[in-house]
Amino acid sequence: MLKELVEFIAKALVDHPDQVKVIEIEGEQTSVIELKVAKEDLGKVIGKQGRTARAIRTILSAASTKLRKRCVLEIIE
Repeated sequence: MLKELVEFIAKALVDHPDQVKVIEIEGEQTSVIELKVAKEDLGKVIGKQGRTARAIRTILSAASTKLRKRCVLEIIE
């Protein structure tokens, strides 16, 4: 569910939604979600001073708290 959430948000932000790739690596208590986008869309996902990335992480944190899990978002270049 969290993977789909990140994918939905990222595809809405970028110019090349077909190049958005989301990989979820699940641990026992923590999940790591890796987000990879096209090189020219990287700035759109990160935002000015990282504001967009911070907002995505906040939404992800709220959703993962509801599922009683811990989730970390990594944006891969």
